[in-house]
Amino acid sequence: MRDLTVDFHTEDGVVHAVDGLSFDVERGTTLGVVGESGSGKSVTNLAVLGLHDPQTSRVSGRIVFQGRDLLGAPRSTMERLRGNEIAMIFQDPLTSLSPYHTVGAQIAEVYRRHRGASRSAAWERAVEMLDRVGIPQPRTRAREFPHQFSGGMRQRATIAMALVCDPALLIADEPTTALDVTVQAQILDLLRDLQEQTGSAIILITHDLGVVASTAHHVLVMYAGRAIERGTVREVLHDPRHPYTWGLLGSMPSLRRPVTEELVPVRGTPPSLINVPPGCPFHPRCDFAPLAGPRVCSGERPELSPPRGHSDACYLTSKQKQEVRP
Repeated sequence: MRDLTVDFHTEDGVVHAVDGLSFDVERGTTLGVVGESGSGKSVTNLAVLGLHDPQTSRVSGRIVFQGRDLLGAPRSTMERLRGNEIAMIFQDPLTSLSPYHTVGAQIAEVYRRHRGASRSAAWERAVEMLDRVGIPQPRTRAREFPHQFSGGMRQRATIAMALVCDPALLIADEPTTALDVTVQAQILDLLRDLQEQTGSAIILITHDLGVVASTAHHVLVMYAGRAIERGTVREVLHDPRHPYTWGLLGSMPSLRRPVTEELVPVRGTPPSLINVPPGCPFHPRCDFAPLAGPRVCSGERPELSPPRGHSDACYLTSKQKQEVRP
């Protein structure tokens, strides 16, 4: 992805949901995309699938998948890719499954649509996928409807549907939201196992750094539609460089902290994406902005530096960060 920009036209003005975002993800690796609600995580990945309405949105930049630029690709091309080579696990499995069809029929439909298989072959493939994702008695459960599945089982079913064609890229949008901790761990283990079997690349959208720590290889931290830090999991979580990343880590409970120590939330609220602050979008909430000098953070927009490896978009020097980092 290079310089992706996604704008939405509304009655109140133009919403700059994604502003100049760039990243790479390779086969067999997982990229964790982290940020608060409204930071542009899901909007970015819906752009990969070409799911934004051209009547109300404007998408620009480059999204290159296996040598093909997806922006501006014909609708027929995107229909062949979606569900086949690029698949998505949506955030709410109850609303992303049709209540009128059995779970097995919905998985089989994807396989028939993209592989041209017969009804019987597609049904057997659906049963096989349900067994693969750990659903007991898959042949019986395939004939049941989504409301007859528990939350964890529905999430497993959506994963089975996403992986039925062995896609090269899997986008998982908050796959463990609203699931209890034990089911979350099972789902994350399942994604890791399936990635080892298929070699798929995974883009994992989440606000939970614990999920990222246990699953991802690389991390991209987003704020107000922009990338503000990126690197490997170890680099970002053990040596965070951006004050916003410090805030995310400081607001999460940890076994390494004393039980009596209070969590430190990031003060303030995310900015309006219609009127994004100039310069660094985080500077109105940043306690360390004055260290960079008067009006530095509110001037020019900081870019990710260095361009490769562990990088961040902040005007503080390395020495200043070491001195003030919590």
